[in-house]
Amino acid sequence: MTLGTGNGSTIRLGENSIFMKITILIISLLMTLSMVVSCSKGGSAPPPLAINCDNVAKDFSNNVNPIIQTFCNQANCHNPGSANGPGQLTNYTEVFNARAAIRSAVQSGLMPQNTTLSTSQKNTIICWIDSGAPN
Repeated sequence: MTLGTGNGSTIRLGENSIFMKITILIISLLMTLSMVVSCSKGGSAPPPLAINCDNVAKDFSNNVNPIIQTFCNQANCHNPGSANGPGQLTNYTEVFNARAAIRSAVQSGLMPQNTTLSTSQKNTIICWIDSGAPN
């Protein structure tokens, strides 16, 4: 392939050069797409399930907060200064204010992103929220 430079001369580009640039561009786009997809569990939320909260501990400090601090208050998730989702989840007020988003994400299994909560942990959070999210 040849390109004119405007002053009468031409520049010859090898077919391999263009092919390599296109190949690199496609690979870069695919890698970017795979990183975006891998950072989310994705999928649609399952229908809400009835949870029996009769024997589930619903104390924020002793039951809910340790789960939030262990699984949510992490670097690049909901640690101090975070703008992800509902923002940082470092204390009762922040967790209380984000309770609807937390409930939805926990029940659907979309959060936490890098692990899965046990049924007991999910029930603790959901039952605490459903009981009015007391401090």
